[in-house]
Amino acid sequence: MNISEKVHEFVTILAQTISNQTFVSLSLGNYKGSEENLKNLYAKRILIKKEEKLSFTYRYKTRDIVKNFSIDEGIVLIGKFLTNGFHVSTLFSTEFDLLFEIQNHDKVILKKKAATAKAAPSLDHDKNKKRLISAQNKSYLTDLNITDQEGNVFKSAQDKYKQINHYIEILSSLIKEIPTEGKLKVVDMGSGKGYLTFALYDYLQNVLNLKPEVTGVEFREDLVTLCNKIAGDASFANLNFVEGTIESYESAGTDILIALHACDTATDDAIFKGIKAGAELIVVAPCCHKQIRREIEKHKAHNDVDFLTKYGIFLERQAEMVTDGIRAMILEYSGYKTKVFEFISDAHTPKNVMIVGIKNHKTPADKDQILKKIQDAKAYFGIEHHHLERILGI
Repeated sequence: MNISEKVHEFVTILAQTISNQTFVSLSLGNYKGSEENLKNLYAKRILIKKEEKLSFTYRYKTRDIVKNFSIDEGIVLIGKFLTNGFHVSTLFSTEFDLLFEIQNHDKVILKKKAATAKAAPSLDHDKNKKRLISAQNKSYLTDLNITDQEGNVFKSAQDKYKQINHYIEILSSLIKEIPTEGKLKVVDMGSGKGYLTFALYDYLQNVLNLKPEVTGVEFREDLVTLCNKIAGDASFANLNFVEGTIESYESAGTDILIALHACDTATDDAIFKGIKAGAELIVVAPCCHKQIRREIEKHKAHNDVDFLTKYGIFLERQAEMVTDGIRAMILEYSGYKTKVFEFISDAHTPKNVMIVGIKNHKTPADKDQILKKIQDAKAYFGIEHHHLERILGI
């Protein structure tokens, strides 16, 4: 029996367990497909607005993405994944567990085992989801109008609360990759009203039991005053907010530097501050990419993608990718391992790109090779200079 026949048999049994209400969950692993950084996929039944669906959790190296499908769509999708991508899957039901495995030379094993689950789980969607930042006993969440005095999240603030936790989930995986002994100095550039800054301090101090010293940098005096009052009321002794700009802030000694939605070259200024400080972790989520767009428009290089860049919307997207791609290379040149990925809040907010630099203490960068790639990219797109490159003096 070939792979497709075994897949069909597995999917048929899966459909039967869903139909007779014995299905518990499904896991897929040993991914060998083309989607970058995808590691595992998990499926479970949920109930949304009285309609039963299959909820898929796509587990990537640095994040999870949840997508919900109708039962029929989900079953078809599982079949496609097993045919092209995942080489191992386990179906858990209340009657048996079923293992699917593609071994060497395309040999396929389909094996039933004794059930490990005693009962099918509740279909309630997200009812008891554990959050890294609990809503209970958090005065700062109350002061920021996220919760009431009893720790109940306001209906109007549900999305913001989910966004806060999603942000902490992302940072938690990154913090594991850096040394955290002793005092951990964190700077949040452009901290705004401080939603994420407060949550990060809370997580570092009260969940990870570290010794954080967190500073929020914000140019609006009223927000600085407000946030310092909230921090004082929360007894967050080592969290403070200062009035200033990214460019003017003295970042020496910073271990973690964060700048979310800094506009245009302000993101470059933040990365520069992190590199100069020798920060162990640099996290930025860029906003606007005007500097490189102007360079591309000015010089109108003739290349393989100029049929796209003659259209404004495509030029804008191209400028975003080129700007952030060169930023990532400059971080590598400066001794950082880089990650660039899309993060999507489960609050249905717009997609964002996050650029992460983690100090590389093991493998020295091949600076000559990286510099050549930067120069080649600039020449290809007709770019005279990238702001980050210029302020670093590369």
